[in-house]
Amino acid sequence: MSSSLFTFTLKDFRAQLRRLVLTGSAVAVGVAFLVLSVGGAGALVQSYEQSAAADVGDAAVQVVPHGSSPVLPAGAAARAAHVPQVTSVAERLAGHANVIAPSGRPLDDRALVTSIAADPALRWQRLDAGRWPEGPGEVVLDRESAERVGAEPGGTVRVTKADGGTADVRLTGLLDTSASQALGSQPAIGVPYAQVRTYATGVRATHLDLGIAPGADALTVAKAAKKALGGDVSAYTHEGAVNNALQGAKTMYAIVLTAALSFVLIAMAVARMVVTNTFSVVLAQRARQLALLRCVGTDREQLLRIIRRQGLMLGALASAAGLAAGAAACALGTAVINGFADLGPIEVSLVPGPWTFGLAGVFGVLLTLWAVRKPARAAAAVPPVAALAASGAANLPEPGSRTVREAVSVLMLVAGAGLLVLGAFGGSALSLLAVTVGAILTFFAVLRYAQYLLPPLVGLLGLALRRPLGTVGRLSVQQLRANARRTAAASSAMLVGVTVAVSAVTAIGAAEGGLDSMLANRMPAVFALDPDTGRVPADALAALRAEHGLTVTPVRTATLAVDGRKTVFAAADPAGLNPDAEGVGAARALKDGEAITLTRRRELTVAGTRLTTVTGAAALPVSLSPEATVYVTGATLDRLAPGAATVSTVLLNPAGDTGHDAARAAVDRALAAHPEIRIADTGSDADLIRSLLDRMMLVVTVLLGFSIAIAALGVAATLMLTVEERTREFGMLRAIGLAGEQLRRMLTLESVLLALTGALAGTLLGLLYGTLAARSVLTGHVSPLEALASSGGTALTVLGILAATVLTGVAASVLPARRVRRMVVVDALQAA
Repeated sequence: MSSSLFTFTLKDFRAQLRRLVLTGSAVAVGVAFLVLSVGGAGALVQSYEQSAAADVGDAAVQVVPHGSSPVLPAGAAARAAHVPQVTSVAERLAGHANVIAPSGRPLDDRALVTSIAADPALRWQRLDAGRWPEGPGEVVLDRESAERVGAEPGGTVRVTKADGGTADVRLTGLLDTSASQALGSQPAIGVPYAQVRTYATGVRATHLDLGIAPGADALTVAKAAKKALGGDVSAYTHEGAVNNALQGAKTMYAIVLTAALSFVLIAMAVARMVVTNTFSVVLAQRARQLALLRCVGTDREQLLRIIRRQGLMLGALASAAGLAAGAAACALGTAVINGFADLGPIEVSLVPGPWTFGLAGVFGVLLTLWAVRKPARAAAAVPPVAALAASGAANLPEPGSRTVREAVSVLMLVAGAGLLVLGAFGGSALSLLAVTVGAILTFFAVLRYAQYLLPPLVGLLGLALRRPLGTVGRLSVQQLRANARRTAAASSAMLVGVTVAVSAVTAIGAAEGGLDSMLANRMPAVFALDPDTGRVPADALAALRAEHGLTVTPVRTATLAVDGRKTVFAAADPAGLNPDAEGVGAARALKDGEAITLTRRRELTVAGTRLTTVTGAAALPVSLSPEATVYVTGATLDRLAPGAATVSTVLLNPAGDTGHDAARAAVDRALAAHPEIRIADTGSDADLIRSLLDRMMLVVTVLLGFSIAIAALGVAATLMLTVEERTREFGMLRAIGLAGEQLRRMLTLESVLLALTGALAGTLLGLLYGTLAARSVLTGHVSPLEALASSGGTALTVLGILAATVLTGVAASVLPARRVRRMVVVDALQAA
């Protein structure tokens, strides 16, 4: 019996395979997307690992600080030179300086100064062009910074010196920082080892690179170096140093892979909906056949096995196709990236390991089996008496208790709505999480009631199409509204993809639009000075005060002992600070003898003076000075540290009606004689964050495009199945005068309406969820609607998503419409 049952299952699957091709394609796209996502995450981590290894260099043995200290102990290089088998020692020195632009002002980003080893074999930096510096007055610079200041190898560039002056030095070459984690995120200056302290401030020794004698054992030398230098350092062979540098790669891989798989799960959820819908339609069309099987002795369990095995076959075939497509896409992507992207010495591969392919295939099969479960249970419940029906098709009963389903749906809707309101208007630390969970709960409830919500939306769209499209438009709308459950099922897949896409785009767009206001409201000043020496010169402060377009607020700091620990105290006149910034109101109300601190202590004792702490403004000290942890009034600071406080920074705001650009020009004029002072500008910070958000929006839109593509396959599969079911209907329409071209337009319109209905509903939900998510983040700073209005790219992206759904609807109708046009009217009229 089991053999004959399997034979029937196989033959029946082959007979139904044409109907299930597009359904299998949806699973295949999901599996390919899974393979490509894992491969992409792996490639990103590969680039991270190779760049970390590149910073290690080629030294046979490397010594690094051990524990929390980032600096090697004094005299470490001299002691390492006496270790047996060590032939050369290169101490890596690092500090900071500024590269001066032609305008006379330093670049916004402070440059990292690194030492160039005298021994070429121990140089860890990579030279892109020119030659290495060999003596005083010679430097190398990263290519991007050289282009920003208009310098080329052989020319000159101006940099700051450690004594506060500047120097014109010869640019001998350009550094390749594309593969370096240490140098790639900021301007980089390379100078000979002996000249580092001439130009750099805050110089520290970070590594020792050791060359060893030919034939010497690197591990033995590393152990000897560790013993000679003591417990404050760790010594590694080259391989060990690389492994040590890669410690963060595992964490990074987990984060990147989790982010990528979240988009994969969305796409696979859409694929599951497509499979469930398609099998439901196919089994409903075969209701009479299933009832006949029951009549000839097939019980419910056997019928379940037949359908599940067919789902297993479909999942296996679709997963195999998806694995092949994913492998091809990974191979093509690898060739494109390594061939056209400027990655320096880094080479990446998007092709994941064999375990990924195996697990992706299993996942595709299990997903298909899970999707088939519900329609299989419904089909097995078809009674034998259904074989007497005049039509071969019927609506399958929905398994389970309707009362329970309704109760769960209502509970999810109410709980989700409550969390949305709480997250958007509650103002708690977990607001965004509450909005996210609320959106998920309400969305599942909306999907449950989609068959009641989406068909009326089809009717509204159809009202606008009746006049321009006439009979074709009316027939399309009537057909979709007549079969509400199928319409809702086909549109729901598109609803999922578009809702998630628009939610993400809206939230990112609102954050980008409200970025300037949010930063302005969180920061006490628009500009802040960052002097290399940690002290603002008196003449610079006087020049700033002479500018009428600026409000100047010096920040004085002093280091005092609190319970035996060195603590930085800060004081500033809050009258010149942004009144909306966090903590400024508390600072204005602060009294002598009170303090605002990062800790939760109720009081502090400094040099016998007791200070009462004020809560609710803990971030203020850090926003005034990065090292400060306690804010006090000016009088209190003078009493605690008489004559010891220094002006470590100056906060600047535009005065009156002065605009940002005019205020920045005034700051540059006042500091023309002080190129060693950098200017932190919230406007520049906003531009950097905005560029990151733009990239994030692009990545999110592209990744969620896979979900929309899978949903389009679901629309196409539904139309293909309805073509077979409506063959006689199409024959009648042709017989009474409807042309083949009109039939094609009717199917195309049905496809577009299915896609557009889900897209419009998804857009409305996405705008709601995204706006509430943005409000949970922007609460107290700016209205999310105002932020969206100032972010023009968001509206264009949403319109682009809607346009893409219309195009996918048109594309999904190509095969069904082609089949309808080829129908012979007589044969169609004779169809059962």
